[in-house]
Amino acid sequence: MPSLPDPAELPGVAGATGRYREWTPPAPLYGCFGQLWRSDLPMGHSGEVAVLPDGCVDILWRDGRLYVVGPDVVAAHPQLMPGAQVLGARFQPGAARAWLGVPLGEMVGTAVELDAVLGPQARQMAARLNDVGDGDARQRMFAQVLAGLPRSSGSRHAVAARVFGQVRAGGHDLGAIGSALQVSTRSLRRLCHEQFGYGPKMLERILRLQRFLAVARAQPQSGLAGLAAEVGYADQSHLSREVRALAGIGAAQLCAQWRS
Repeated sequence: MPSLPDPAELPGVAGATGRYREWTPPAPLYGCFGQLWRSDLPMGHSGEVAVLPDGCVDILWRDGRLYVVGPDVVAAHPQLMPGAQVLGARFQPGAARAWLGVPLGEMVGTAVELDAVLGPQARQMAARLNDVGDGDARQRMFAQVLAGLPRSSGSRHAVAARVFGQVRAGGHDLGAIGSALQVSTRSLRRLCHEQFGYGPKMLERILRLQRFLAVARAQPQSGLAGLAAEVGYADQSHLSREVRALAGIGAAQLCAQWRS
């Protein structure tokens, strides 16, 4: 039997490593962004952080630069310095495509510097953030510079937002979702590729992983078999395969980090 990996050798999972906080954006940003967030890694941290796929797109500040991070199909592993602070703004489902001006299928698995989208404006934003030495003040400045962008008062694609909401809630029967929204299955697939970066089946897999994380944290005494049944996996083996494929680590190891 193969030995289990040493937990010390596993990457720290984003959201469970160091201090992570989310908060509701101010009113000028809420049409585009669902959450603002901040991650502060411990000074003793070294190596990779595993950022799990969540079906979303973020603008983030890290290492003195601003990026647009496209949707992922597997965990990303950015290298971050000990004590690094990362600030993020997570787009509302269905809002990123219009804001960025490109179909999200072109951005899967990528992190692009924001100046490729905004030009000099992004460099000016980064300079303002970099001039702030205090982490709390930079957090406030981040929301201010985003609110100053004309496109940040935009809105989201209504049908895409409803598709995301239904899939996230566990409604993964594509025919039923399409019928409820009066969208054909072909149109639903095309919509998902444009608005989320991949088809509805992949979106369902990713959001089921996120449901697993939410339930695992809310029910710390539940075992993997019970979690698999509650979240919608066929069985524990199915859960284990999916977590390994999407997160890159075992379900038990992921739970241990996520619940700690």
